[in-house]
Amino acid sequence: MNDAVLVLNQNYEPLNVCNVRRAIVLVFDGKAEVLEHHARPIVSASRSWESPSVIRMTYFIHRPRPRVKLTRREVFIRDGYTCQYCGRSGGSDLTIDHVIPRSRGGRNCWENLVSACRTCNHRKGGRLPSEARMPLKRQPAEPRAGQYYTIERRLAGDLQDAWEKFLPGFAPIGVAAVDRRMVA
Repeated sequence: MNDAVLVLNQNYEPLNVCNVRRAIVLVFDGKAEVLEHHARPIVSASRSWESPSVIRMTYFIHRPRPRVKLTRREVFIRDGYTCQYCGRSGGSDLTIDHVIPRSRGGRNCWENLVSACRTCNHRKGGRLPSEARMPLKRQPAEPRAGQYYTIERRLAGDLQDAWEKFLPGFAPIGVAAVDRRMVA
């Protein structure tokens, strides 16, 4: 009952991922129709049903464009796992730096947070980049959520084969996701 089910809008646009139990409730209430099934059936004491893998809503859901959540991981993805002061790439010594330090009223927002290696973060300290003579490689900005952002966040494991025809061009989180959300 905890298998993942892809939920499509009426126009076949991916909306979400839910569990089988939620999908069955939507189907029984007449709010969705089943397009694909899992291999394992759902068995009760007196009946057995095919377990849904992909469902489609019977009415159109208007939803706002999703926004990328401000997390440490998403800042690293936006910045390409690169220090925004020296340009050093990767490594386990990446930290988050406030462009305008919190001691000077800097906030936790996309425009004020950048990836920085420990050395650069320590060297900059509580100063502004101009005071520390450490210009940013790229000005920080909020990244746009890709078409499959909500789907990526809810997938625990591998992409199911039955979903591939409904998610053209989808690549699980990794290098492709980094390239898609890079801010120019």
